[in-house]
Amino acid sequence: MRKQSEGGSRQSAVKLLVQPGDGMDVLLDAISTAKKCVEIAIFRFDQKKIEDALEKAVGRGVAVSALIASVNRAGEKHLRALELRLLGAGVKVARTASDLVRYHGKYMIVDQRCLYVLGFNWTHADMQRSRSFGLITKNPAAVREAMRLFDADSRRVPVEPPPTTIVVSPLNARRQLASFLSQARNELVIYDPKVADKEMLKVLAGRAKAGVKIRILGKVQKPMTGVESHKLFGLRLHTRTIVRDAKDVFVGSQSLRAAELDVRREVGMIVRDPAVVSGVLATFEADWEKAEHEMRVPPAAPLARIARKLAKAVVKELPAVTPKPNGTEKDEQDRDPEEIAQEVAEIVKDAVQDAMKAAGEGK
Repeated sequence: MRKQSEGGSRQSAVKLLVQPGDGMDVLLDAISTAKKCVEIAIFRFDQKKIEDALEKAVGRGVAVSALIASVNRAGEKHLRALELRLLGAGVKVARTASDLVRYHGKYMIVDQRCLYVLGFNWTHADMQRSRSFGLITKNPAAVREAMRLFDADSRRVPVEPPPTTIVVSPLNARRQLASFLSQARNELVIYDPKVADKEMLKVLAGRAKAGVKIRILGKVQKPMTGVESHKLFGLRLHTRTIVRDAKDVFVGSQSLRAAELDVRREVGMIVRDPAVVSGVLATFEADWEKAEHEMRVPPAAPLARIARKLAKAVVKELPAVTPKPNGTEKDEQDRDPEEIAQEVAEIVKDAVQDAMKAAGEGK
């Protein structure tokens, strides 16, 4: 497990989680060392170790409360099964209301003094195969506002007053994020599965026109002058993160899309912490370099990889029809499948390259 907020000190007000890499150990430690209470908001959940830790916490006398989304893509059956398991373990369980399209926020409060705001779900896919981040803070105002939000959503009542320290959709996210972006003077680096909100696109266009360098790992609804974007390479993208001018960072669950700003419950935070910012930037630069490298790879290389995979599949499934190169009479059953795969791969690759060349010459 890597250290949170690499380069930071233990006195840092905020700590950073980076996925994949940090996994669930920090979260397990938080639950396992809780003294009084744990409040956990869940959208997706499949981590047995975390479930067991919650049950053990109850066994120690810790008051554990879970707020489970009323709906997700996995369906009511899975949500109900999780609810029943947690209830059986002694966890106090509430389900979110249906007034919003989706309750997508992921966060946890431990002992009413430490807040974990996560861009990732409590799932293997998000922690082990996806790029995402989380923030850990003991900021009293942020903790209080998260507690108020958790309580209101658990009781299905309006949140009063609207939060200011944390970023919550649809209460204040549009205003807070538009302001955050519009104050950029030098650079914005953004992780976002899809930037599509008209107002946010307008703000980004204005910042680009003013000379702000903007790079996005993810998708943008339409090409924009002065805005570079690449697809994240090698990992699923499951974070919504923005670094402004190498000084401030937003980490949360809301994309710059209308639905996630206006009709869903999403939770995030904006912080100024040098160690957290440098950790996110270092990760972004590494991801950006990989994405640019992938863009530079010649087209023939991925075709060759596909050809090799295809050839191996043919050898495995249909060995009897594998060709005998150069007229050899060697018994196919005695030949090394890898050797045959390589030969077939060369044949397929040559055929593909010839076809591409012919297409380029208009033949």
